[in-house]
Amino acid sequence: MRYLEGCTKRKVREIPGRKTEGSIIGGDLSHGRVPFLLALVHLSVTNNLNRSSPRQRACVIDMTSQEKRPGYLEGSSNGNSSNGGRTGGAPSNGKSNHGSPANFESLGLSPELLKGVEGMGFTEPTPIQEQAIPAGLEGRDLLGTAMTGSGKTAAFLLPILQRLQDRPRGVTRALILTPTRELAAQIDEERKALSRYTELTGAAVFGGVSIRPQEQAFRKGVDILVATPGRLLDHFQYDYARLDGIEVLVLDEADRMLDMGFLPDIRRVLRHLPKGARQTLLFSATMPKPIVDLSRELLTDAVAIGVKREQKPATGIEQALFPVPARRKPDLLIELLRRNEVGNVIAFCRTKHRANRLFQKLEKAGIPTARIHGNRSQNQRTKALEGFRDGRFRVLAATDIVARGIDVEALDHVVNFDVPNVAEDYIHRVGRTARAGATGEAYTFVSPEEEGDLRSIERTVGRKLPRRTLEDFDYRAEEAERFEVPVGERVAKLKARRKEERARARAKKDRSR
Repeated sequence: MRYLEGCTKRKVREIPGRKTEGSIIGGDLSHGRVPFLLALVHLSVTNNLNRSSPRQRACVIDMTSQEKRPGYLEGSSNGNSSNGGRTGGAPSNGKSNHGSPANFESLGLSPELLKGVEGMGFTEPTPIQEQAIPAGLEGRDLLGTAMTGSGKTAAFLLPILQRLQDRPRGVTRALILTPTRELAAQIDEERKALSRYTELTGAAVFGGVSIRPQEQAFRKGVDILVATPGRLLDHFQYDYARLDGIEVLVLDEADRMLDMGFLPDIRRVLRHLPKGARQTLLFSATMPKPIVDLSRELLTDAVAIGVKREQKPATGIEQALFPVPARRKPDLLIELLRRNEVGNVIAFCRTKHRANRLFQKLEKAGIPTARIHGNRSQNQRTKALEGFRDGRFRVLAATDIVARGIDVEALDHVVNFDVPNVAEDYIHRVGRTARAGATGEAYTFVSPEEEGDLRSIERTVGRKLPRRTLEDFDYRAEEAERFEVPVGERVAKLKARRKEERARARAKKDRSR
């Protein structure tokens, strides 16, 4: 047992074989004595923190579940537990549950919001909701790290809605930045559902759709804007797009925005926001150094909320591998569907071309299928998601554009049609099922060429995944037609078609003379 430098004296168990400084970082939350800043940082970043000012130092916490585990903080600074022995994470709202499970009523939400919560079918808060909502209601800055499907969206929406519920209308006071159109639309839909019994208003601002309704949202001053950085910057070119009343800023999926190259855009957005004090909430599945640096800039006296020690799938996901030659993957999926071995399924493909080809193959086999990837228009993507959610499509062939944040209620299966190159992408893909404590199954089709990427995934999840075979399926058969057309051949075909189109245009012009 030892104490960590810079914290009030609360004992932390050291985990054999693991450096404590590599765990999730937090502070003496139940008493609010130590401001803290970062979560899920590596040892090198922790060393940098130790060289920084005392107000930026932190203690180790972990909120993998509500159970006590090695690495949890125990008790309060005087040795007595203020929350039944569980790590609190956020300052309490003055109500102690003494070890009993929290409910939404105990979190201090208004009756109108509780009706909205009940209408969505939520019965008790998830761990991140239990920790983040009280801190958010107190106006604290938050740094959250949460596994996909943890209920993170409601964790930041509910405090915002309560904060703004009794404020005058006509001024935009909350801005939520998110990396993709689909996630922005989904957050706005959840905002509508939770605020159904209030007068709060909001809008989603993203590309691929008409800019006029979004302009009207700016002019009316809706309470909450959910936006992608690029489209928001498009609006900032015009005088109507002023956000001088922003009191709350949320950066959701911050590491994904970094991956997509949005960090410069985020900084440009920040220059358009008022310089005064505001509440900032930053959520990120991982903590790369640029996100650590950004959190230092944006957060003040922040509460760190962590729901996991490392990247692993949610506990309700049954994972399995299907070794199969690459040429037989489409037919294996079709056979699984025909035998009802899988229900409704998102099939993740490596490229847009492969998602298109899988869509064509499944449609030809008579299986209702939609597709979604970056080359589809926003209207097409929205219709695909809506059709999949309401059961018109049994399969959604997709790239990693839907691997984060997209919520499909009661999704039976996820199929990794192609093994992802990055283990983190695997975590987010399979996280589309078993959302918020539910159960689901995730199957991965593994060709011999993909075994190297698979080993990296198995190291990340910490175990060998079970391998299955489909009885009476002919794994050795040759494919009737090529599934994937090589890039060079596709480019050559495109060039030939464009050449023919130009020739026809010239011929038509000559005839008109």
